[in-house]
Amino acid sequence: MDKIEINSLTLQELKSFMQDIGEKPFRGEQVFSYFNRNLKLDISELNLLPIELRKTLIDIVVVNHIDLLERFDSKLDKTNKYLFRLEDGNIIESVFMEYKHGNTACISTQVGCKMGCAFCASTKDGLIRHLSPAEMVNQVYMMEKDKGLEISNIVLMGSGEPLDNYDKVLKFIDIIHDEKGHNISLRNITLSTCGLVPKIYDLAKENLPITLSISLHSPFDEERMKIMPIAKRYKLKELLEACKYYGDSNNRRITFEYTLIEGVNDGEREVDELSKILKGINAHINLIPLNPIKEYNKERPERTNVERFQKMLLRRNLPATIRREMGSDISASCGQLRRRVVEKE
Repeated sequence: MDKIEINSLTLQELKSFMQDIGEKPFRGEQVFSYFNRNLKLDISELNLLPIELRKTLIDIVVVNHIDLLERFDSKLDKTNKYLFRLEDGNIIESVFMEYKHGNTACISTQVGCKMGCAFCASTKDGLIRHLSPAEMVNQVYMMEKDKGLEISNIVLMGSGEPLDNYDKVLKFIDIIHDEKGHNISLRNITLSTCGLVPKIYDLAKENLPITLSISLHSPFDEERMKIMPIAKRYKLKELLEACKYYGDSNNRRITFEYTLIEGVNDGEREVDELSKILKGINAHINLIPLNPIKEYNKERPERTNVERFQKMLLRRNLPATIRREMGSDISASCGQLRRRVVEKE
């Protein structure tokens, strides 16, 4: 019988677990805060617990650890790229971004990804497995301990499709938000998805005021299908109806990620269509100049073209910003660094 990964349990699950083994629920709070507030992992050193309980826990549970494999520091800005090795030998990556308004962690939710988006390095070797809640929170905690700085914003936009790992991602959000632990505001959490429509409805019903970010990349089904296989399953009409439902249910603005590809999706035709399909949705468009990879032979647009596209959107009353590029000298885009290291190994 597999042992329980104890630092993947929410506070309520830990309280119930303690009751199941004949202990008082408050022991669950002590363990939860040890992991998620004190950022400790060694149960033998949890001195608030009686020594016999510590011995019992060591026998019946496992504590997930991830190891810092390598850190890459940008010379251009305050960005650090982390490679972590999991207990089974798999490698994941995370990014720490330092801003004046607070520090942001971009974390992975899966090892690899099965969504197959054409320009994304994360998906080229397919999905290897889901990450556990502990493997997600540990990315945040390891970066905080390494940097000696607190993280106030979390973006689920690293390797993997968060909604494909739905239940474990929800547990991660519960754990990282809990006031007995890290107490990160739900409004400071962004979840990025390529558009799993049924899961967007499920997420809306959770009534969590997190920011939903949609990988859009084209306002035309036929063009979107060429770069995003998920578009063959869920057409834009379905996706945008789900987005409107989410925004209306949670009173939240939806972010639409739009990767600009030279000569593919950066014309006035696209701007006109975006103004039509986003009508009635509280939307914000985040423009991302393509970061080329060898498997996708398309060009990155010139900065002047990106700014031109933004101005056309603004003239049509579509809020649009150009994403500030962080850590471009350390392959800080999704999956690039991990893939390079895995191929080398």
